[in-house]
Amino acid sequence: MDRIDHGIIDQLRLNARAGYADIGAEVGLSASAVKRRIDRLVADGVIRGFTVQVDPAVEGLATEAYVELFCRGTVSPTDLKRILAGVPEIVEAGTVTGEADAIVIMRARDVIALEEALEKVRAAATVDHTRSAIVLSKLITRNAG
Repeated sequence: MDRIDHGIIDQLRLNARAGYADIGAEVGLSASAVKRRIDRLVADGVIRGFTVQVDPAVEGLATEAYVELFCRGTVSPTDLKRILAGVPEIVEAGTVTGEADAIVIMRARDVIALEEALEKVRAAATVDHTRSAIVLSKLITRNAG
């Protein structure tokens, strides 16, 4: 990847629907050269897909929480993934360093639905407890890929 590839990716992050000519004007290439580079970036797995991001509030999922998950004993990432995959309110999850075993991001229609989803997580035999923080306002959102 060179600086032009990075420039193309930057333009696609700003607007994945941008035309090849518009991207080319920003990075100094013709539309056909931009298309060839994007095709190569997709084929090489650098670009893994193009997507639409819908405001969660429009979909009725206005309540968001960050939840730390604390497990009993040692639980593998595979087991955690199996436990968490069954809770549709979980939109992201990852194992972490520190006291918690994992952090999840949950979205629900309201606090009551969020609590019900948390109870599903807590019902797993390997989950000891959770610590939650409800998001009041989003300050920065970046799509790093």
